[in-house]
Amino acid sequence: MDNDILLPPDQVPGASLNPFVIVDDAAGLITFVAEVFAATETAAARTPMPDGKLIHSEIRLGTVDLMVADRLDGWPRRPGLLQVWVRDVATVLERATARGATTITEPTPFYGETTLGRLLDPWGNLWWLYAPAPGQPDPLPSWEGGSDVIFATVEAALRTLV
Repeated sequence: MDNDILLPPDQVPGASLNPFVIVDDAAGLITFVAEVFAATETAAARTPMPDGKLIHSEIRLGTVDLMVADRLDGWPRRPGLLQVWVRDVATVLERATARGATTITEPTPFYGETTLGRLLDPWGNLWWLYAPAPGQPDPLPSWEGGSDVIFATVEAALRTLV
């Protein structure tokens, strides 16, 4: 597809869109993401200020960099709503909860032969976890008598974020 606005993927040094979150304890979040997702921090991108706070850091998840900075005085926290494709949702939820995260949505059949789960990390970032589930039928929508767990769990979680 031609796009007169975005650079073509072959001209972008990385991904066309990379999320940026501002949290308290950016180094802790980087460690969490590295351990939960077996991701690698880009060491050359780590930019500490004289007081040790990170003004910039990056951790690579697949083809995207998650950029993270420490919240400075007067700055609001800017946690992320992040989507990640993984091999096994349950494994990631287990690894994350062992490191202080809260499971928001247990592994649940989702549309398009997919399993969905969600977690809230200790920094207030809400992660959507998707994994392929070939052959899994689409769930029955709640308005046809199916479960509403997909909507209800995220709706409840978002109401707790301030």
